Amino acid sequence: MKASQRLLVKKSVNPANFNKGGLEKTLSAFSLTMMGVGAIVGSGIFITPGIIAAKYAGPAAMLSFVIAAVVCSLAALCYAEFSSTIPLAGSAYTYVYTVFGEFLAWILGWSLISEYLFAVSSVAVSWSSYFQNLMSGFGLKLPTFLTAAAGTAGVSGAGFNLIAFVVVLAVSLLLVGGLQESTRVNSIMVIVKILVIVLFIGVAIFFVKTANYHPFMPHGVSGLVKGASLAFYAYIGFDAVSTASEEVKNPKRNMPIGIVGSLVVASILYVAMAAVLVGVVHYSKLNVGDPVAYALAVIHQNWAAGIVSLGAVVGMTTVLIVMLYGGTRLLFAISRDGLLPKVFRTVSPHTKVPVKSTWIFGIIASVFAAVIPLDKIAELVNIGTLFAFAMVSIGVVFLRRHETLQQINSSFKVPFYPVLPVVSFLACVYLMLNLQAFTWHMFGIWLVIGIVIYFAYSYRHSRIRAGLRAKESKS
Repeated sequence: MKASQRLLVKKSVNPANFNKGGLEKTLSAFSLTMMGVGAIVGSGIFITPGIIAAKYAGPAAMLSFVIAAVVCSLAALCYAEFSSTIPLAGSAYTYVYTVFGEFLAWILGWSLISEYLFAVSSVAVSWSSYFQNLMSGFGLKLPTFLTAAAGTAGVSGAGFNLIAFVVVLAVSLLLVGGLQESTRVNSIMVIVKILVIVLFIGVAIFFVKTANYHPFMPHGVSGLVKGASLAFYAYIGFDAVSTASEEVKNPKRNMPIGIVGSLVVASILYVAMAAVLVGVVHYSKLNVGDPVAYALAVIHQNWAAGIVSLGAVVGMTTVLIVMLYGGTRLLFAISRDGLLPKVFRTVSPHTKVPVKSTWIFGIIASVFAAVIPLDKIAELVNIGTLFAFAMVSIGVVFLRRHETLQQINSSFKVPFYPVLPVVSFLACVYLMLNLQAFTWHMFGIWLVIGIVIYFAYSYRHSRIRAGLRAKESKS
């Protein structure tokens, strides 16, 4: 076999092995939906609607979220078909390994590692800020050098964000206790978060002024589209749901429900929040760090501000749970294929959880959150996710042509095939091309590191390649 063919060797899929991965099947459609909502609806719902309205779309910010949801739903449908056809851990990494081959799968998997790692780290830093604001209301305050990473904007002499460090380790401890317990806590927090959002909408809707909706699109269609580009990133968390495929009861039915359902619920919440927010306060005044709290102050409902802060903290906690979970399952899947050391695929016989993988990932993310200012490096989350969306979208075309997978009775098929997957692929590539040059530079550096690791370790330890070598030696 030629070297180029070895790089593109594909992962074989045997339906008989779908239930033999070592992970326990405990997740229902409701649990998956709560995971998706937990990942998508974080602190951003209390911030991005105001920024999009003030800087780009004006009162039409609600439509920006609709457009973003439609674009994101294209990729979501592609994920749903893959996850119901190949219910294995690893999400896009596993899907690409099956239809495109090992090297592209490694590149994508390495990109997704950056997505989950920096997502956890950056959200932990935001969690720390919101938590400090919440505690300051009770007169409690930690020293500056224990609450901000070195180099954080506006902080002189800062060194170690203790709160961010601790919260990531606390979530890691929750996850190693078992998936069923983790999802139960996540579901409770998601419900609390939704209730807080509904509370704001219920209070503020009585102070809406129709005059604030005029002009509806002050910056025209271009502003609306720019707003949609920013809003798109509010939805990217749903891909973490697909990492749970191997731990889902009846994945052919529950995976599509979880992925699409979480996107629908999140879209309704974002659109409703944006519609009420711009109705209460003129869009030109919403370019602030806490637009929801600002709106409550404008209508003299300060009593609800503390509840909203609590909702933001709870919201970010659910993001941490789901993103940290997704990262550990990704490492588990890559390690199981031999591309990473076997320590990442060790599963506890009691909890059926990859404990070592969870702690390693959690400790690295906690250190990043504690010492690195993530305002720039967090942009890797965006490009890594879009890369995954693009590959999964176009991958559906090859999935339908896969001889073995054609025999698997998937309960979900992307409608309007092949037009919809191709459109989704082109939309993701277009958004990638519009990212900042700095993001591409960082992405390039990250990929170079990944390629070095692949040829130094993964290529030689690949389990699929080992099987091929064994066959060749016999022949």
